[in-house]
Amino acid sequence: MAPGHKQDVRPRLNRERVLHAGIALADEAGLDALSMRKLGEQLGVEAMSLYKHVANKDDLLGGMVDAVFAEIDLAADERSWRAAMRSRAISVRQALKRHPWAVPLMQSRTNPGPSTLGHLDALIGILRGAGFSVVLTAHALSAIDAYVYGFAMQEKALPFDTEEDSREVVQQILAAMPTDEWPHLVEFSREHVLKPGYDYGREFEWGLDLVLEGLERSRNAGRAGARATAARSV
Repeated sequence: MAPGHKQDVRPRLNRERVLHAGIALADEAGLDALSMRKLGEQLGVEAMSLYKHVANKDDLLGGMVDAVFAEIDLAADERSWRAAMRSRAISVRQALKRHPWAVPLMQSRTNPGPSTLGHLDALIGILRGAGFSVVLTAHALSAIDAYVYGFAMQEKALPFDTEEDSREVVQQILAAMPTDEWPHLVEFSREHVLKPGYDYGREFEWGLDLVLEGLERSRNAGRAGARATAARSV
């Protein structure tokens, strides 16, 4: 090596590195900032070099979403289906808080990757193993994910992130509001949102438990009905 010549020590470019760079860029600046050109700049290569590892931008997004699914803990070793579903839902929310750009993409892929498919297969297996019928499993998946993703979207849209921010926003709204015209909203804001320690995120687990409790009742009723049908057929 010639004196003064610096060796290029950058990691070798591969699909995994491209996907993780895409995730980092989207985490920092959002999906609107993600382009093949900007991603190439982040990696120190020409954009055309990326196409050796991802077919196009849609393939890039699909791989990024699959990587987010790989972060989710299925908690399959929990003793009960309910504990597993609860832990998994909390893990999904945590992943979406780390990667808010992924919220609208998680259920929209028409060519899901292996982590996505493995996640869904394991999820179905937990519910079927707990005695959920195929139909009730479909209901459960829909109810749980509608709640989790819906909460994540609502949380993402809030105009505040901290207790201080929420207090400032609510106080601004109250200052511009005729208090005698919307008394219930004023009471709710003063007696709940403006109380010390308010954190909208705490609503997540309360609502999640409500969904799981309803599913447990449905599961128990379905199993009781199946036993009664079997007994009548004897």
